[in-house]
Amino acid sequence: MERSKNEFNLNRNMKVHNFNAGPSILPNEVLYKASKALIDFEGSGMSILEIGHRTAPFMAVMEEARSLVKELMQLEDDFEVLFLQGGATMQFMQIPMNLLENGETAAYIDTGVWSSKAIKEAKLFGYTDVIASSKESNYNHIPKQFTIPQQASYLHITTNNTIYGTQWQSTPESSIPLVADMSSDILSRSMDFNKYSLIYAGVQKNMGAAGATMVAVRKSMLGKVTRKIPSILDYRNHIENGSMLNTPPVFAVYITMLTLRWLKEQGGIPAIEKINDKKAALLYDEIDHNPLFRGTVVKEDRSKMNACFIMDKPEMEEEFIKFCKKEDIVGIKGHRLSGGFRVSMYNALPYESVEVMVEAMKYFSLKKA
Repeated sequence: MERSKNEFNLNRNMKVHNFNAGPSILPNEVLYKASKALIDFEGSGMSILEIGHRTAPFMAVMEEARSLVKELMQLEDDFEVLFLQGGATMQFMQIPMNLLENGETAAYIDTGVWSSKAIKEAKLFGYTDVIASSKESNYNHIPKQFTIPQQASYLHITTNNTIYGTQWQSTPESSIPLVADMSSDILSRSMDFNKYSLIYAGVQKNMGAAGATMVAVRKSMLGKVTRKIPSILDYRNHIENGSMLNTPPVFAVYITMLTLRWLKEQGGIPAIEKINDKKAALLYDEIDHNPLFRGTVVKEDRSKMNACFIMDKPEMEEEFIKFCKKEDIVGIKGHRLSGGFRVSMYNALPYESVEVMVEAMKYFSLKKA
């Protein structure tokens, strides 16, 4: 688009503003350090991709990554931190396989695609009780009214729903073990992680590069089911072997370790939460006041990680996406199930990128007024 010198220049620098929902943006210094390690890892003369996973240098990486998770989340001693493969999707079945006895029931709250997939897998190992769901309203809110069955083995929630843009604003009070998929908001806000018995997250949104899944599990939860569990799927075996039961995703764990270091250097979760709050407030304020755009989630349940919104004139959506691409704004197209737009604001996304996004929305609106 041609503009005079007096017109607003949205492209303030040559940086691409990456709003992809995952894999997502990483801190620049993490990418820089990783690029050096791809050629020579800590002066070894070998790439990080070439070193043995049981050698002392990589075992130190794994231990630091696990320790940083425990430190940043302030986890109690009963927790063990694992880095596994198979994505959060594998955890949908690995959790009930390890925690749900044959003939017993697990409680689930259905708030989107990923929780519904978790429910489907849990049915293979026991009974499921879906105690609340927002499916009938196209997952535009977090259910508030539900009763937790005291006889259930655990209650499973998805703390942030990437596709539909909803987020639990507080942890539900539960007298039974609480299990959470935190794939898209892990480490983004202060919370009492010790209220949970098992937390899992794919690392490719807030923690690192695709290929690894973090699991933090209380050891006291394990060994209670009578079924035979395949060795590779038994959490106890992974704990005993320090996440080295088989070859771990070496590079993904290394990127995660660097990202966790970066987060600690920023001041940890409390510091990044303040920035995330500012980013979300800026974008949602524009969504609420720009006549072209409209949010799809009830305000009290809006996600600070994934803002979902639409245009009242859907025929203009593709034009806006093309406009944004010209301005080096990428990754804003909504999921195929929800349509519209999805702007993901994970930890590593600079505040400046949200400013640019807001400016693009304002400029486009003025042009179409």
